Amino acid sequence: MTDSLPPLLDIRRIFLEPEVESFARGREILARFPGAERIPVASHWRIPELREGEAGDYLRNKREVLVLGVKKGMGFRPNGRSADFIAPSSSNGCAMACAYCYVARRKGHANPVSVFVNIEEICAALARHAARQGAKPEPNQVDPRDWVYDLGENGDLSLDAAVSDNVRDLVAVFRGLPNAKGSFATKWVNPALLDYDPRGRTRIRMSLMPAALARLLDVRTAPVAERIRFMAELHRAGYEVQVNFSPVVLREGWEAEWGDLFDQLDAALPEALKQQLAAEIIMLTHNAALHELNLAWHPRAEELLWRPDLQEDKRSEGGQVNLRYRTPWKKRWLARFEALLAQRLPYCRVRYAF
Repeated sequence: MTDSLPPLLDIRRIFLEPEVESFARGREILARFPGAERIPVASHWRIPELREGEAGDYLRNKREVLVLGVKKGMGFRPNGRSADFIAPSSSNGCAMACAYCYVARRKGHANPVSVFVNIEEICAALARHAARQGAKPEPNQVDPRDWVYDLGENGDLSLDAAVSDNVRDLVAVFRGLPNAKGSFATKWVNPALLDYDPRGRTRIRMSLMPAALARLLDVRTAPVAERIRFMAELHRAGYEVQVNFSPVVLREGWEAEWGDLFDQLDAALPEALKQQLAAEIIMLTHNAALHELNLAWHPRAEELLWRPDLQEDKRSEGGQVNLRYRTPWKKRWLARFEALLAQRLPYCRVRYAF
């Protein structure tokens, strides 16, 4: 954990569940913000002030609010895409405000950082689950040798690491597991991660898109050029580093701008990182509820994200009706994207694309 907060956080209110102060991690976090107002809540999920506020409060809540809770469920979900399993999360929500973020449409109007303070229980559950799996019987697209656990499905752990030592503790757990790796995607540059000594047992997937798109859609995130530079530092620090091209948002000239991004990567990455580089490619998924939310605070983003002329309804695994690019066109565009990637970064293996 860094001593100072990143500029996108200025914690003034802390909503906390009753049990938080009985945990050492809860007391540590509260001590970092002695001037913040403490507001007791029954549940980190049910905070009307955050779910029903005005659209103008959206970014203010992300900057000024922290939620502390206790993780109740310790279930593991099979995945098969980014990871073999989705692990119990150590956090939920984010101080960043990507216009396409699915967490916002699941959690409510605002989704500031929510940290779970019972990190020892989460780490112990991870160790037990990995022990039960034993050796991975055969390679798959996730990893040829290890079981991989996604640790940050509903947030950004690089940013969480500026609030508490939860991420340091998670990296330490996987350092000691012979058959498992942790994994998370990020859009934030946090140099504190470089001191965690992961020893190749934590995979960081750097999320990237062309810089002009990111300036419009990746609100409050690290600039793309900084993310690319940080990839090399993370690799030198002992992380397995991959890349997450997500979401692929289509507009006129998309092949040229993505080609430029691939060229930037090729110029910036050291040879050792290039030889182990793998990618995920995720085409844009949107949602009517998120569309309405964005119209209230960031309508320019919707000019690119809300394209009914190119999109169709599709029910997700979770039962929600989302908008995705129409199937025949999506297949063609995805094939063109992969061909462009193979031409510019021939060493970059595509782990999965959808």
